[in-house]
Amino acid sequence: MSKSKPMVLLGEGGLVDVGVILGYPPARGKNIDFVKIGRNARIRSGSVIYAGSTIGDNLQTGHNVVIREENEIGDDFSIWNNTVIDYGCKIGSRVKIHCNCYVAQFTVIDDDAFMAPGVTIANDLHPGCEKSGECMRGPHIKTGVQIGVNVTLVPFIEIGERSLIGAGSVVTKNIPPYSLAYGNPARVVGDVRDLGCVTGLTDKPYKNI
Repeated sequence: MSKSKPMVLLGEGGLVDVGVILGYPPARGKNIDFVKIGRNARIRSGSVIYAGSTIGDNLQTGHNVVIREENEIGDDFSIWNNTVIDYGCKIGSRVKIHCNCYVAQFTVIDDDAFMAPGVTIANDLHPGCEKSGECMRGPHIKTGVQIGVNVTLVPFIEIGERSLIGAGSVVTKNIPPYSLAYGNPARVVGDVRDLGCVTGLTDKPYKNI
C-alpha cells in the first residue's frame, strides 16, 4: 500500500455528498495511488470508491454503494443503494445496476446491461478449495442483457446479448443471445423478440432490439 494518501482525480461538474469516501486504500497489498472518475459524477452519501478504479463520465450512485479497486467502468454508469462491485471487474457504458446487488470479482458486464434489485453474482466454482483463488471468474454478461429481480448467476457462464432472465432464476449454464430464460435452474423458453405485451401498450416490447 502506498504510504501517501491516494490521489482522487475527479472530473469537472462532479457533485459529492458529505459522507462519501473517494480513494479508499485497498488492503490487498496493492500499491495503488489514485482513483479516476470522469465528469459530471453524482455520488451520494455513504458511498465508498476504492483507489485503483477508473470510472467514466456521468457516474450516478445511490447511497451506501461500494466500488472496490481495479475496476474499469465506462460512461453513464448508474448504481443504486447498497450495491457492491467487488474488485477486478470490467463494466461497459450505460450499465444500470439496481439496489442490493452483489457483483463478484472478475465479472464482465458489457454495454447497456441492466440488473434489477437483489441480483447476486458468484465467482468461485469450488468454495473452500485451496486453489479456488487461482481460478475465480464471474460470468460474462453481454450487451443489452436484462436480469430480473433476485436472480443468481454462477461463475464462468455467459449470458448472450439482449437476453432476458426472469425473476428469481438461478442461471447455471450459458444462455444464447436473444433468449427468454427463467427457472431454477434457468432454461431457455423462447426468443425475447417474440414476447407480447400483456398491458396492451405495445404489441411486442422487444421487437426493435
